[in-house]
Amino acid sequence: MELHLYDSWERRVRRFDSIQPGRVGMYCCGPTVYDYAHIGNLRTYIFEDLLRRTLEFNGYQVQHVVNITDVGHLVSDGDDGEDKMEKGSRRSGKSAWDIAQYYSAAFMADFRALNLLQPAVWCRATEYLPEQIGFIEELERKGYTYRTADGIYFDTSKQDDYGYMARLDRDALQAGVRVAVGEKRSITDFALWKFSPLETRRQMEWDSPWGRGFPGWHIECSAMSAAHLGSLFDIHCGGEDHIAVHHSNEIAQTQACHGTRLANYWMHGYFLQIDSKKISKSDGDFLRLQSLSEQGFDALAYRYLCLAAHYRSQLEFSWDGLQAAATGLQRLRETYHRWPDGGVADEAWLQRFRVAINNDLNSARVLALVWELVRSDGDAAVGKATLRAIDAVLGLDLDNWHPDSYQVPETVMALAHQRQAAREQKQWQEADRLRLEIRRQGFLVEDSAAGPLLKPDRG
Repeated sequence: MELHLYDSWERRVRRFDSIQPGRVGMYCCGPTVYDYAHIGNLRTYIFEDLLRRTLEFNGYQVQHVVNITDVGHLVSDGDDGEDKMEKGSRRSGKSAWDIAQYYSAAFMADFRALNLLQPAVWCRATEYLPEQIGFIEELERKGYTYRTADGIYFDTSKQDDYGYMARLDRDALQAGVRVAVGEKRSITDFALWKFSPLETRRQMEWDSPWGRGFPGWHIECSAMSAAHLGSLFDIHCGGEDHIAVHHSNEIAQTQACHGTRLANYWMHGYFLQIDSKKISKSDGDFLRLQSLSEQGFDALAYRYLCLAAHYRSQLEFSWDGLQAAATGLQRLRETYHRWPDGGVADEAWLQRFRVAINNDLNSARVLALVWELVRSDGDAAVGKATLRAIDAVLGLDLDNWHPDSYQVPETVMALAHQRQAAREQKQWQEADRLRLEIRRQGFLVEDSAAGPLLKPDRG
């Protein structure tokens, strides 16, 4: 069955066709490691993991590349302000190199906790300076750059279609400029290489043909993706906030250097919001995955919450919503664990799953299908095998969950058997009385096709 994905370039869902049959090159914009990732950032990586798993479910071999931005990302998209790494260093009192290592490790821990598949390549901007400098030299040779007092800039006036993916109106942007742009010729021009300030020494700076300094943020992704995937590959991913500036600039410099738009498909995850506002690190107070853990929530409950909404819809975070997701995940885990092994996945159910997930990663529809499967009266072993195949894409890691070990007292077991006998004889009032007695002794009873299930009452 064909896979269809939404392409931000064409602004429509279209059939996915890989450049090389059976293989997919996929580049995802990674974190800027000057602080912890917040749960809004992590929603994007969950979407990208779902995409990769769906591609593999469809038989593709995926070369997945993720960058680590450890230099060059200024606090402003307008190429002013300081480097986020330098700012993070000043805030923490640690060196820029130390905070890059520290926050990279914290991000990797979040990555593992969310059961995200490891990419084939992690690439750090500071390890690809020759590639970035070489890329800028080629842009300079082709006449796309100019020099100012603070750096080397890309001249967007050289491209009639600059900003096409964002459908930018450059004339309106230029007319609406209310702040100084320094020596930039246009508000849309962007830095390729920034010079180190004469009066201070940066922690992260390098020699270049233009002087000592550091690369702009955008050049790293064009250079590193080309190094690992070529100048035209299948899919480039990121958050929706990357469309107007970062990804538009990646496309511009790659068109100028290589004559391609870098990727055949551009895909973007939408924001997570709290009180209808985008989560932002600039606010200084944001929710981390650790914040959820401190409130007693499993990281995979957050993954479940994200899967319950389409990746192209803005998701409103609430603690009630997370609790509902945690409850749903726990019930799913218990059902899966209770079902016996030994079955073979049901192709009819898998076909319905394939239709949903191949329709632009409709994970919300897939979860609805999962619960339909759970509530069906089919063979439990077949249901487990089917759910295992679906979970290979959802990534809820059902196979590796195990219930807490506990011992049910014989007196409670006896009450459960009495209640089951009462139910079989349709003595509903007596069955309800026994349920309350079981709860009074600290246990909950759930009815299933395999008989009564007892577990501690922790409520």
